[in-house]
Amino acid sequence: MEFRLTDTQRELQEAARKFARAELPDLARELEEKAIPVPDEMRRRYGEMGFLGVNLPEQYGGLGLGHFEALLVLEQFAMISVAVAFPVFESATGPVRTVEHFASDSLKARILPEVIKGEKIVAVSMSEPSAGTALTDLKTSARYDGDDIVLSGQKRWCSGGGHSDYYIVYCRFDGEPGAKGIGAVLVGKERAGMSFGRPEQLMGFRGIPSADIFLDDVRVPKDNIIVPKGGFAQLMTAFSLERCGNATMGLGIAAAALEEATAYAQERHQFGKPIVDFQAIQMKLAEMAMKVEASRLLIYRAAVNASQGLPSILDSSLAKCFSNEMVIEVASKGLQIMGGYGYSKEYRMEQRVRDSYAWGIAGGTTDVQKTNITSALVGRRFNQRA
Repeated sequence: MEFRLTDTQRELQEAARKFARAELPDLARELEEKAIPVPDEMRRRYGEMGFLGVNLPEQYGGLGLGHFEALLVLEQFAMISVAVAFPVFESATGPVRTVEHFASDSLKARILPEVIKGEKIVAVSMSEPSAGTALTDLKTSARYDGDDIVLSGQKRWCSGGGHSDYYIVYCRFDGEPGAKGIGAVLVGKERAGMSFGRPEQLMGFRGIPSADIFLDDVRVPKDNIIVPKGGFAQLMTAFSLERCGNATMGLGIAAAALEEATAYAQERHQFGKPIVDFQAIQMKLAEMAMKVEASRLLIYRAAVNASQGLPSILDSSLAKCFSNEMVIEVASKGLQIMGGYGYSKEYRMEQRVRDSYAWGIAGGTTDVQKTNITSALVGRRFNQRA
């Protein structure tokens, strides 16, 4: 078992660190203050640097490396802010991976190069007003009409809603109930009948647009099918990698909180000495460091075990659930160490606390992850409807 990075991995990590710390802090502040996404020109710079195609195939313009390498890059971006990291998250671990794994060759050839260059964004559209954790209750309908698929319904909590160029829409074909009727179709933003609700005002996640999506007899060609009816289980396997990306976003927040709190504790003096000399501060920093390192190892294990494939449900759920709970604790301890400065918007710690709560909700709640973990331990799935 080898815990050291290879030269290639270390160079990639360092390139991401240098770029993120030199180019993104001021942008991150602007995205937070104005609640706007990464501008197109900066996203194209991400593409030019190779950060949007780390683990995507070389034939489409990617680097062809593994998920582990992609997560090394994502962590460095997330240490600046989740908003500046979001394009990397979507391409390396999110809906773009669903296209790469399951879409037709023609659809991949059309979509992946655009994403890798930073020219287009793909978002996933799953949840509905009455279907969140109980996703198999979704009602968005899909029917065949000649060479087209016609979609109707409403989607909610779509990160990138109203801003992204393409949406992977989970839908129910032919009215067939349960998981057997569910598939997924790629829908372009400009399609007739596609509209968006008002931007959501969220506790954190500023700079990551979210809005309802309304589909009113939206027509797309049959080639836009990513997973046909009956492929719900396939769609869920793709979420094993997204869970690792989710966990890494939390890790980035926590690692940055630890870094800033450690520096602050050495600079801030009270009672004539730096506060790091007080045992109470030492205990907090040590606890933060233990949680960050444990989270990092769980994520790395899931990614390395998966290689170029998809992580196991057990590995990815362990990594996500631990990270989701860890980041709230670590960011909160960082705020406490910084006191009033941590609570002030002049510093970044209070934003980290707000952003930390999102990851235990997005991509499957912590309770769902614990059910996944237990299911893997006992070797059977649990029927929540019984």
